[in-house]
Amino acid sequence: MIGRKKEMQELLDRYESSRAELVAVYGRRRVGKTFLIDETFDNRITFRHAGVSPAGESKNGLLKKQLDQFYFSLRSQGMTDAKRPKSWMEAFFYLEMFLQGQDQNKRQLVFIDELPWMDTPRSGFITAFEGFWNNWGCHRRNLMVIVCGSASSWILDNLINNHGGLYGRVTCEIRLHPFTLLECEQFLQERGVDLSRYDIVQSYMALGGIPYYLGYLKRNLSLAQSLDEMFFQREAKLSDEFNRLFSSVFDRPVLMQQIVRILSGRNRGYTRSELLDRLRMKDGEVFSKCLKALISSDFILKYVPFGTKASEPHYKLIDQFCLFWLHFRDENKSWGDNYWAENLDSQQIVSWRGFSFENVCWNHIPQIKNQLGISGVSADYSAWTKKADDEEGLQIDLLISRRDHIVNMCENKFWGDDFVVNKDYYRVLLRRKEILAEAFSGKVAVRCTLITTFGLKKNEYSSIFTDIITLNDLFR
Repeated sequence: MIGRKKEMQELLDRYESSRAELVAVYGRRRVGKTFLIDETFDNRITFRHAGVSPAGESKNGLLKKQLDQFYFSLRSQGMTDAKRPKSWMEAFFYLEMFLQGQDQNKRQLVFIDELPWMDTPRSGFITAFEGFWNNWGCHRRNLMVIVCGSASSWILDNLINNHGGLYGRVTCEIRLHPFTLLECEQFLQERGVDLSRYDIVQSYMALGGIPYYLGYLKRNLSLAQSLDEMFFQREAKLSDEFNRLFSSVFDRPVLMQQIVRILSGRNRGYTRSELLDRLRMKDGEVFSKCLKALISSDFILKYVPFGTKASEPHYKLIDQFCLFWLHFRDENKSWGDNYWAENLDSQQIVSWRGFSFENVCWNHIPQIKNQLGISGVSADYSAWTKKADDEEGLQIDLLISRRDHIVNMCENKFWGDDFVVNKDYYRVLLRRKEILAEAFSGKVAVRCTLITTFGLKKNEYSSIFTDIITLNDLFR
């Protein structure tokens, strides 16, 4: 098991407790939720079941398929006298009977994967699950139920933040995030894939620290060859992953994709009203649920840019896979089989590395704070764009506004060698510092921070940067 040590320990602690446990594990699809449970508990699962994916299925017959699959799970795991349930109430009653028949006064572990898929329209699933837990499950000290779901907003709304009969019933929640750069490196080393950290960062730019995607990198291929095989060759393995990703998780996959496509066009993101304008739709509960679902699944980030009101947050796309797919696959369907390997130094790929590295930094704020020596200091993070009529616009990739009255003005530079500050760039940075200090009314000290690949070359202008953070620091 790579990473996930904290999550594994939390699960094991709950397993060893002397009370009934209802555990909810959620996170983006392909992030490794099922693998986490399997590796943690191995052969200790008493009963397991996985919901049937609704993608491509008719809603009219989906309830029957879900119930049939539950029946098959009961039969295959030892309940030979089980009857085919006609409702979820009946299905969970059979589960109670099965567990009672298996009870040997030891911990019983029930694992239900993709629970949100089982809640089909007008199926009464939530009511039945509520009855199962409240009337029976929570009173059995040796019972532990783990439910998983990629539809994170469903888990949050119906279980964790439930205001009805399941209010306060979840005893433990685990939100599984994508791998960090260090975990990506450990994962690849475990699989015998030998890549430099420079290339591992580029793999993160394309695959976003998702274990399932990283598993496609081959030990006998370079990163460029692997990306061609995954995205650009005929019948590439991930050529349609973007569509599958949304259709299998969200109720409104087309609208979700539209939101993500819009957000991919601006690194700093859009406000709610800007998104609505581009979607040409009215504000309301549907749109709120879509944003909430994308945030809870680690696709987008909600933040307040410096200098704007808290009531005007921005929504920023941070899922690296979606950014890569939309940039290179969405509108360009006919790249050659060896497109990536043959165009490594093209302007399009070089430019992509630049803005994609900004998102790598946003996804590694804890590592950046650690290197700055401010892990324990509270701080706000934002991008900043200033428009002016009498001067060029100002754009700062990342601002770290700290409670100790210091602002780190971060410049993110993905470079092939030590970064060099020339006279013109030195003047640009000085001007940015001045404008930023004025915006803070002189109440803070502004420090220029360079986040780059290998380091900073010393010259007469390099002293403009107070702090230098390299790839090795992001891997800590």
